[in-house]
Amino acid sequence: MKILQLCKKFPYPLRDGESLAVTYLAKALDSLENEITLLAMNTTKHPVKVGKVRSLLNHYKEVYHTRLDNEVRPLHAFLNLFSSDSYNISRFDNFQFRSKLKAILKKNKYDLIQLESLYLTPYIDDIRQYSDATIALRAHNVEHEIWERMAENEVVAIRRWYLDYSARKLKKYEVERLGLVDLLLPISKIDEEKFRRLGYQGPSLTLPIGLDLEKFQYQKVGHSEPLSVSFIGSLDWMPNIEGLNWFLEQVWPQISLIFPGLKLHVAGRNSPEWLKSVELKNVEIVGEVDDSSEFLRQHAITVVPLLSGSGMRAKIVEAMSLGRIVISTSLGLEGITARDRQEVLVANTVEDFIRQFRFCYQSREALPELSRRAQKLLHVYQKI
Repeated sequence: MKILQLCKKFPYPLRDGESLAVTYLAKALDSLENEITLLAMNTTKHPVKVGKVRSLLNHYKEVYHTRLDNEVRPLHAFLNLFSSDSYNISRFDNFQFRSKLKAILKKNKYDLIQLESLYLTPYIDDIRQYSDATIALRAHNVEHEIWERMAENEVVAIRRWYLDYSARKLKKYEVERLGLVDLLLPISKIDEEKFRRLGYQGPSLTLPIGLDLEKFQYQKVGHSEPLSVSFIGSLDWMPNIEGLNWFLEQVWPQISLIFPGLKLHVAGRNSPEWLKSVELKNVEIVGEVDDSSEFLRQHAITVVPLLSGSGMRAKIVEAMSLGRIVISTSLGLEGITARDRQEVLVANTVEDFIRQFRFCYQSREALPELSRRAQKLLHVYQKI
């Protein structure tokens, strides 16, 4: 088939779940002798020098991109309160991208046009006007659910109201858009069921994040290995910041008292200023790293204190494939059929995290087998 893949940010380098999901799917489609063209937004939040990475994108026949300033503007966000449009979506509705899309569609005929996330659905009308291709929506998350969960967790009344208001507008838009696509590609079975409950009645296929496991060198956690902790994730994604902030304020001070020799290392791109200035005992703010796998391998334990969000966490999959001991909330593990004390450690409260860290120290002989089962689970997925 001839496939056009639309992305709201350039899917390189491979440092976040969205880029991993987009890239490995495109490589898989290319390996099946499909012809893939990429049109992506090159955003101010995640700028990429396309010329420098073009040689790494040989799975695409053509690569197109347009610039997009997608910084959150407080004034624009405020004025949007008086509009029925979702501010989340409108930030990605861009004239240059629309013009480039129209030009590509006038010049080429495609069998399938794949929208990588809800944020590309403003362009459905343009696609229908210039193409008769099947339109597939790859839903990386149930987008409005992220905002609903953040609203539930917010303690400041005015911020809770704004998050809830944004969630309701986004949900209305998301439900409407579902009725306009020909094929839905959710990232997990859980998300697929949620979309069905929202009213989607068309064809769907669960399409999880795929990784080339041969590129992730397994490193078993030994029973006598010194323990240290990592956190890695995009630090401009609100659920990551929300969860990390809670962990630093509520969990880590107690962990640090109980285990004074344990250190936490925080990595991720676009770190906010408040995080850079954090001064907590045994906490290092590393910032962006060149190689996430190498960073993860340096630390036996990886924490994922996610309190809101949706979809599937690629960094958990990566950490498990590397043999790291993952301590995650149940929400962080959505879409991954890992079990507590079998392949991962599950913690949803401060007390849970303390209990799981105690387990790591008091049951050191169990860590090598936990590490092995985590990696084995992903290879079972790969064979399926």
